[in-house]
Amino acid sequence: QVQLVESGGGLVQAGGSLRLSCAASGRTFSSYVMGWFRQAPGKDREFVSAISRAGTTTTYADAVKGRFTISRDNAKNTVYLQMNSLKPEDTAVYYCATDGRSYATTHTMSRGGADYWGQGTQVTVSS
Repeated sequence: QVQLVESGGGLVQAGGSLRLSCAASGRTFSSYVMGWFRQAPGKDREFVSAISRAGTTTTYADAVKGRFTISRDNAKNTVYLQMNSLKPEDTAVYYCATDGRSYATTHTMSRGGADYWGQGTQVTVSS
């Protein structure tokens, strides 16, 4: 059983920054792809970003390219999402996700592939 615990959400003004963290346990962290999704009120959950097992490949949704940066620390079993130049439309619950299946890549995660999810952390961007 994998457990994912997100932190770092909060309220920020437009143009500000936040860094989300996701601590993982229950599996060899370096063996799985990690990523972030978000869900705004009244909308479907959408892909934000993913990072490969070694951290050498990253994928981003077009809406966040150039503003968000995903990274991971395999020694700390933690994945991060640095969010800069935040916009009101970034307001959502952000979910950490993992995929440990052998065929998983950042691309498959961008298509919604994940086998475990965190509980989510709220990010609110005021205008």
